[in-house]
Amino acid sequence: MLRDRNAGSLRPSDDGTTVTLAGWVARRRDHGGVIFIDLRDASGVAQVVFHSGDVLAAAHHLRSEYCVRVTGTVAVRPEGNENPELPTGGIEVEALTLEVLSESAPLPFQIDDSIAVGEETRLKYRYLDLRRTAQAQAIRLRAQISKAARGVLDDADFVEIETPTLTRSTPEGARDFLVPARLKPGAWYALPQSPQLFKQLLMVAGMERYYQIARCYRDEDFRADRQPEFTQLDVEMSFVEQDDVIAVAEQVLAALWRLIGHEIEQPIPRMTYTDALNRYGSDKPDLRYGMELANVGEVFAGTGFRAFASALGSEGLVKAFAAPGGVQLSRKELDELVQVAKSRGAAGVVWIAVEDDGVRSPVEKHLAPEEIEGVRRATGAGSGDLILIVADKPDRTNVALDGLRRHLADRLGLIPDGEWRFCWYSEPPLFDWSDEEGKWVSNHHPFTSPLTDDLTPETAKARAYDLTLNGFELGGGSIRIHRPDVQRRVFEVLGLTHEQTEEQFGHLLRAFRFGVPPHGGIAMGIDRLVMLMAGKDTIRDVTAFPKAQSGADPLTGAPAPATEEQLRELGIAVVVPPSKDDEEAQADG
Repeated sequence: MLRDRNAGSLRPSDDGTTVTLAGWVARRRDHGGVIFIDLRDASGVAQVVFHSGDVLAAAHHLRSEYCVRVTGTVAVRPEGNENPELPTGGIEVEALTLEVLSESAPLPFQIDDSIAVGEETRLKYRYLDLRRTAQAQAIRLRAQISKAARGVLDDADFVEIETPTLTRSTPEGARDFLVPARLKPGAWYALPQSPQLFKQLLMVAGMERYYQIARCYRDEDFRADRQPEFTQLDVEMSFVEQDDVIAVAEQVLAALWRLIGHEIEQPIPRMTYTDALNRYGSDKPDLRYGMELANVGEVFAGTGFRAFASALGSEGLVKAFAAPGGVQLSRKELDELVQVAKSRGAAGVVWIAVEDDGVRSPVEKHLAPEEIEGVRRATGAGSGDLILIVADKPDRTNVALDGLRRHLADRLGLIPDGEWRFCWYSEPPLFDWSDEEGKWVSNHHPFTSPLTDDLTPETAKARAYDLTLNGFELGGGSIRIHRPDVQRRVFEVLGLTHEQTEEQFGHLLRAFRFGVPPHGGIAMGIDRLVMLMAGKDTIRDVTAFPKAQSGADPLTGAPAPATEEQLRELGIAVVVPPSKDDEEAQADG
């Protein structure tokens, strides 16, 4: 080894010990005849001092991020010179020899957590970004999370099995990434959106308890908590019911959160999908700050206020909640709430400020006193609170109120620090209507077992369960269909012909002829877990080499064109669609 100690391991008890360290020059300070450097390696930072002679002369040439090896003697720092901010702040290393292992070019940004750097630059030089303490800690936490999850599942007799990453395209709710097959021109592999079919086949194979930390791919639009390639903890179990899968998932979660010093209270609370929408307007409810929704349709059953009457007359909803302390908002901020509601699809929002001497609202004259009192009682609003009311179609009403809850919780400082509120919701719809596709689609995926024998698209519910935390979805799972006849009926509801079913899922249905155990499972997003546990805002911060928001990779330049030779080998011709400028020019011509 080029070193015999890690820099971050040194303590006053090592006083007088000769050590050899290797790492990077995090900082250099010249104090006139004495030079200090902070030497950083993966374990932390230690101060090295160069006093005299050749070693001092050599230290004059050091610059930030030079990679060096130092041999020296550990000494307790003089009284008053300690640095309580560092674990190694009680010692320094008095250098005896210095070797520059490699020099560093001028840096595109300083390796300092306190300096803000643009994301494009950070990702282009991601290897430098990861030298920063906070970024490195997130990646190391991710490794600890994978190790802890494996430990729980290994102890519970699960078998870790790798499934293919080159498979065939199947409809799972998102676009596939396609890979051309050179040896079969015109045919394509697909990168897996999940290992769903393979893990079910492993249950047919008698593996009974499977898991995998699986790399998955979805060709979707980008946002803060989404990447085209992601990692999930994938679990499947035979001869189980919903409670069995949830119990295993909770054991894993408990082990993970212990890594950051938090004990999860078990069992984790549960609610149905319907309750989540009724109470919070979302299937990803944030339970940290109350503000539950109240259905106030009965309060306004005979109202003369046209907006509310119109919604109720067209099978819509009128729902409300009270925001504690909301009366402090300025008129400009109150007007912004209307834009928040509209951005979420609703026609608008009505606000009522509850004050010591009455109420204040732009629509006060349109509401009867008993209506105002009724909505105040329904929401539990007291003096100083702000009541928000939305009237619209059910889905628009819930989406808008969910957005308003989140906006006001943040704006009013209602979100407590360091609080983790987990929740399971269950029994979601089995099918959803897709206006874009003009047909019924699976709410979860087409292999989810119906809750009952009801397969009517409008009413069927699923034996599915999703896990949420502080307004984020952490994972989801279901009990699977194990009867071929039921699976075929679900495919029929989804509009698949017999031929399409055989072409896309014939391998699954053939396997189901040979004694399929009842089975179920769950998948949890590792990226999002780490993001939340590390206190980051995006999953890009907890991925070693992520794509930018645009989907491009500033580090490697991907995606990039293929060469003509590569395309010829694959039998592919590339047709670049015209740009908008080209189309406009052609139209003008």
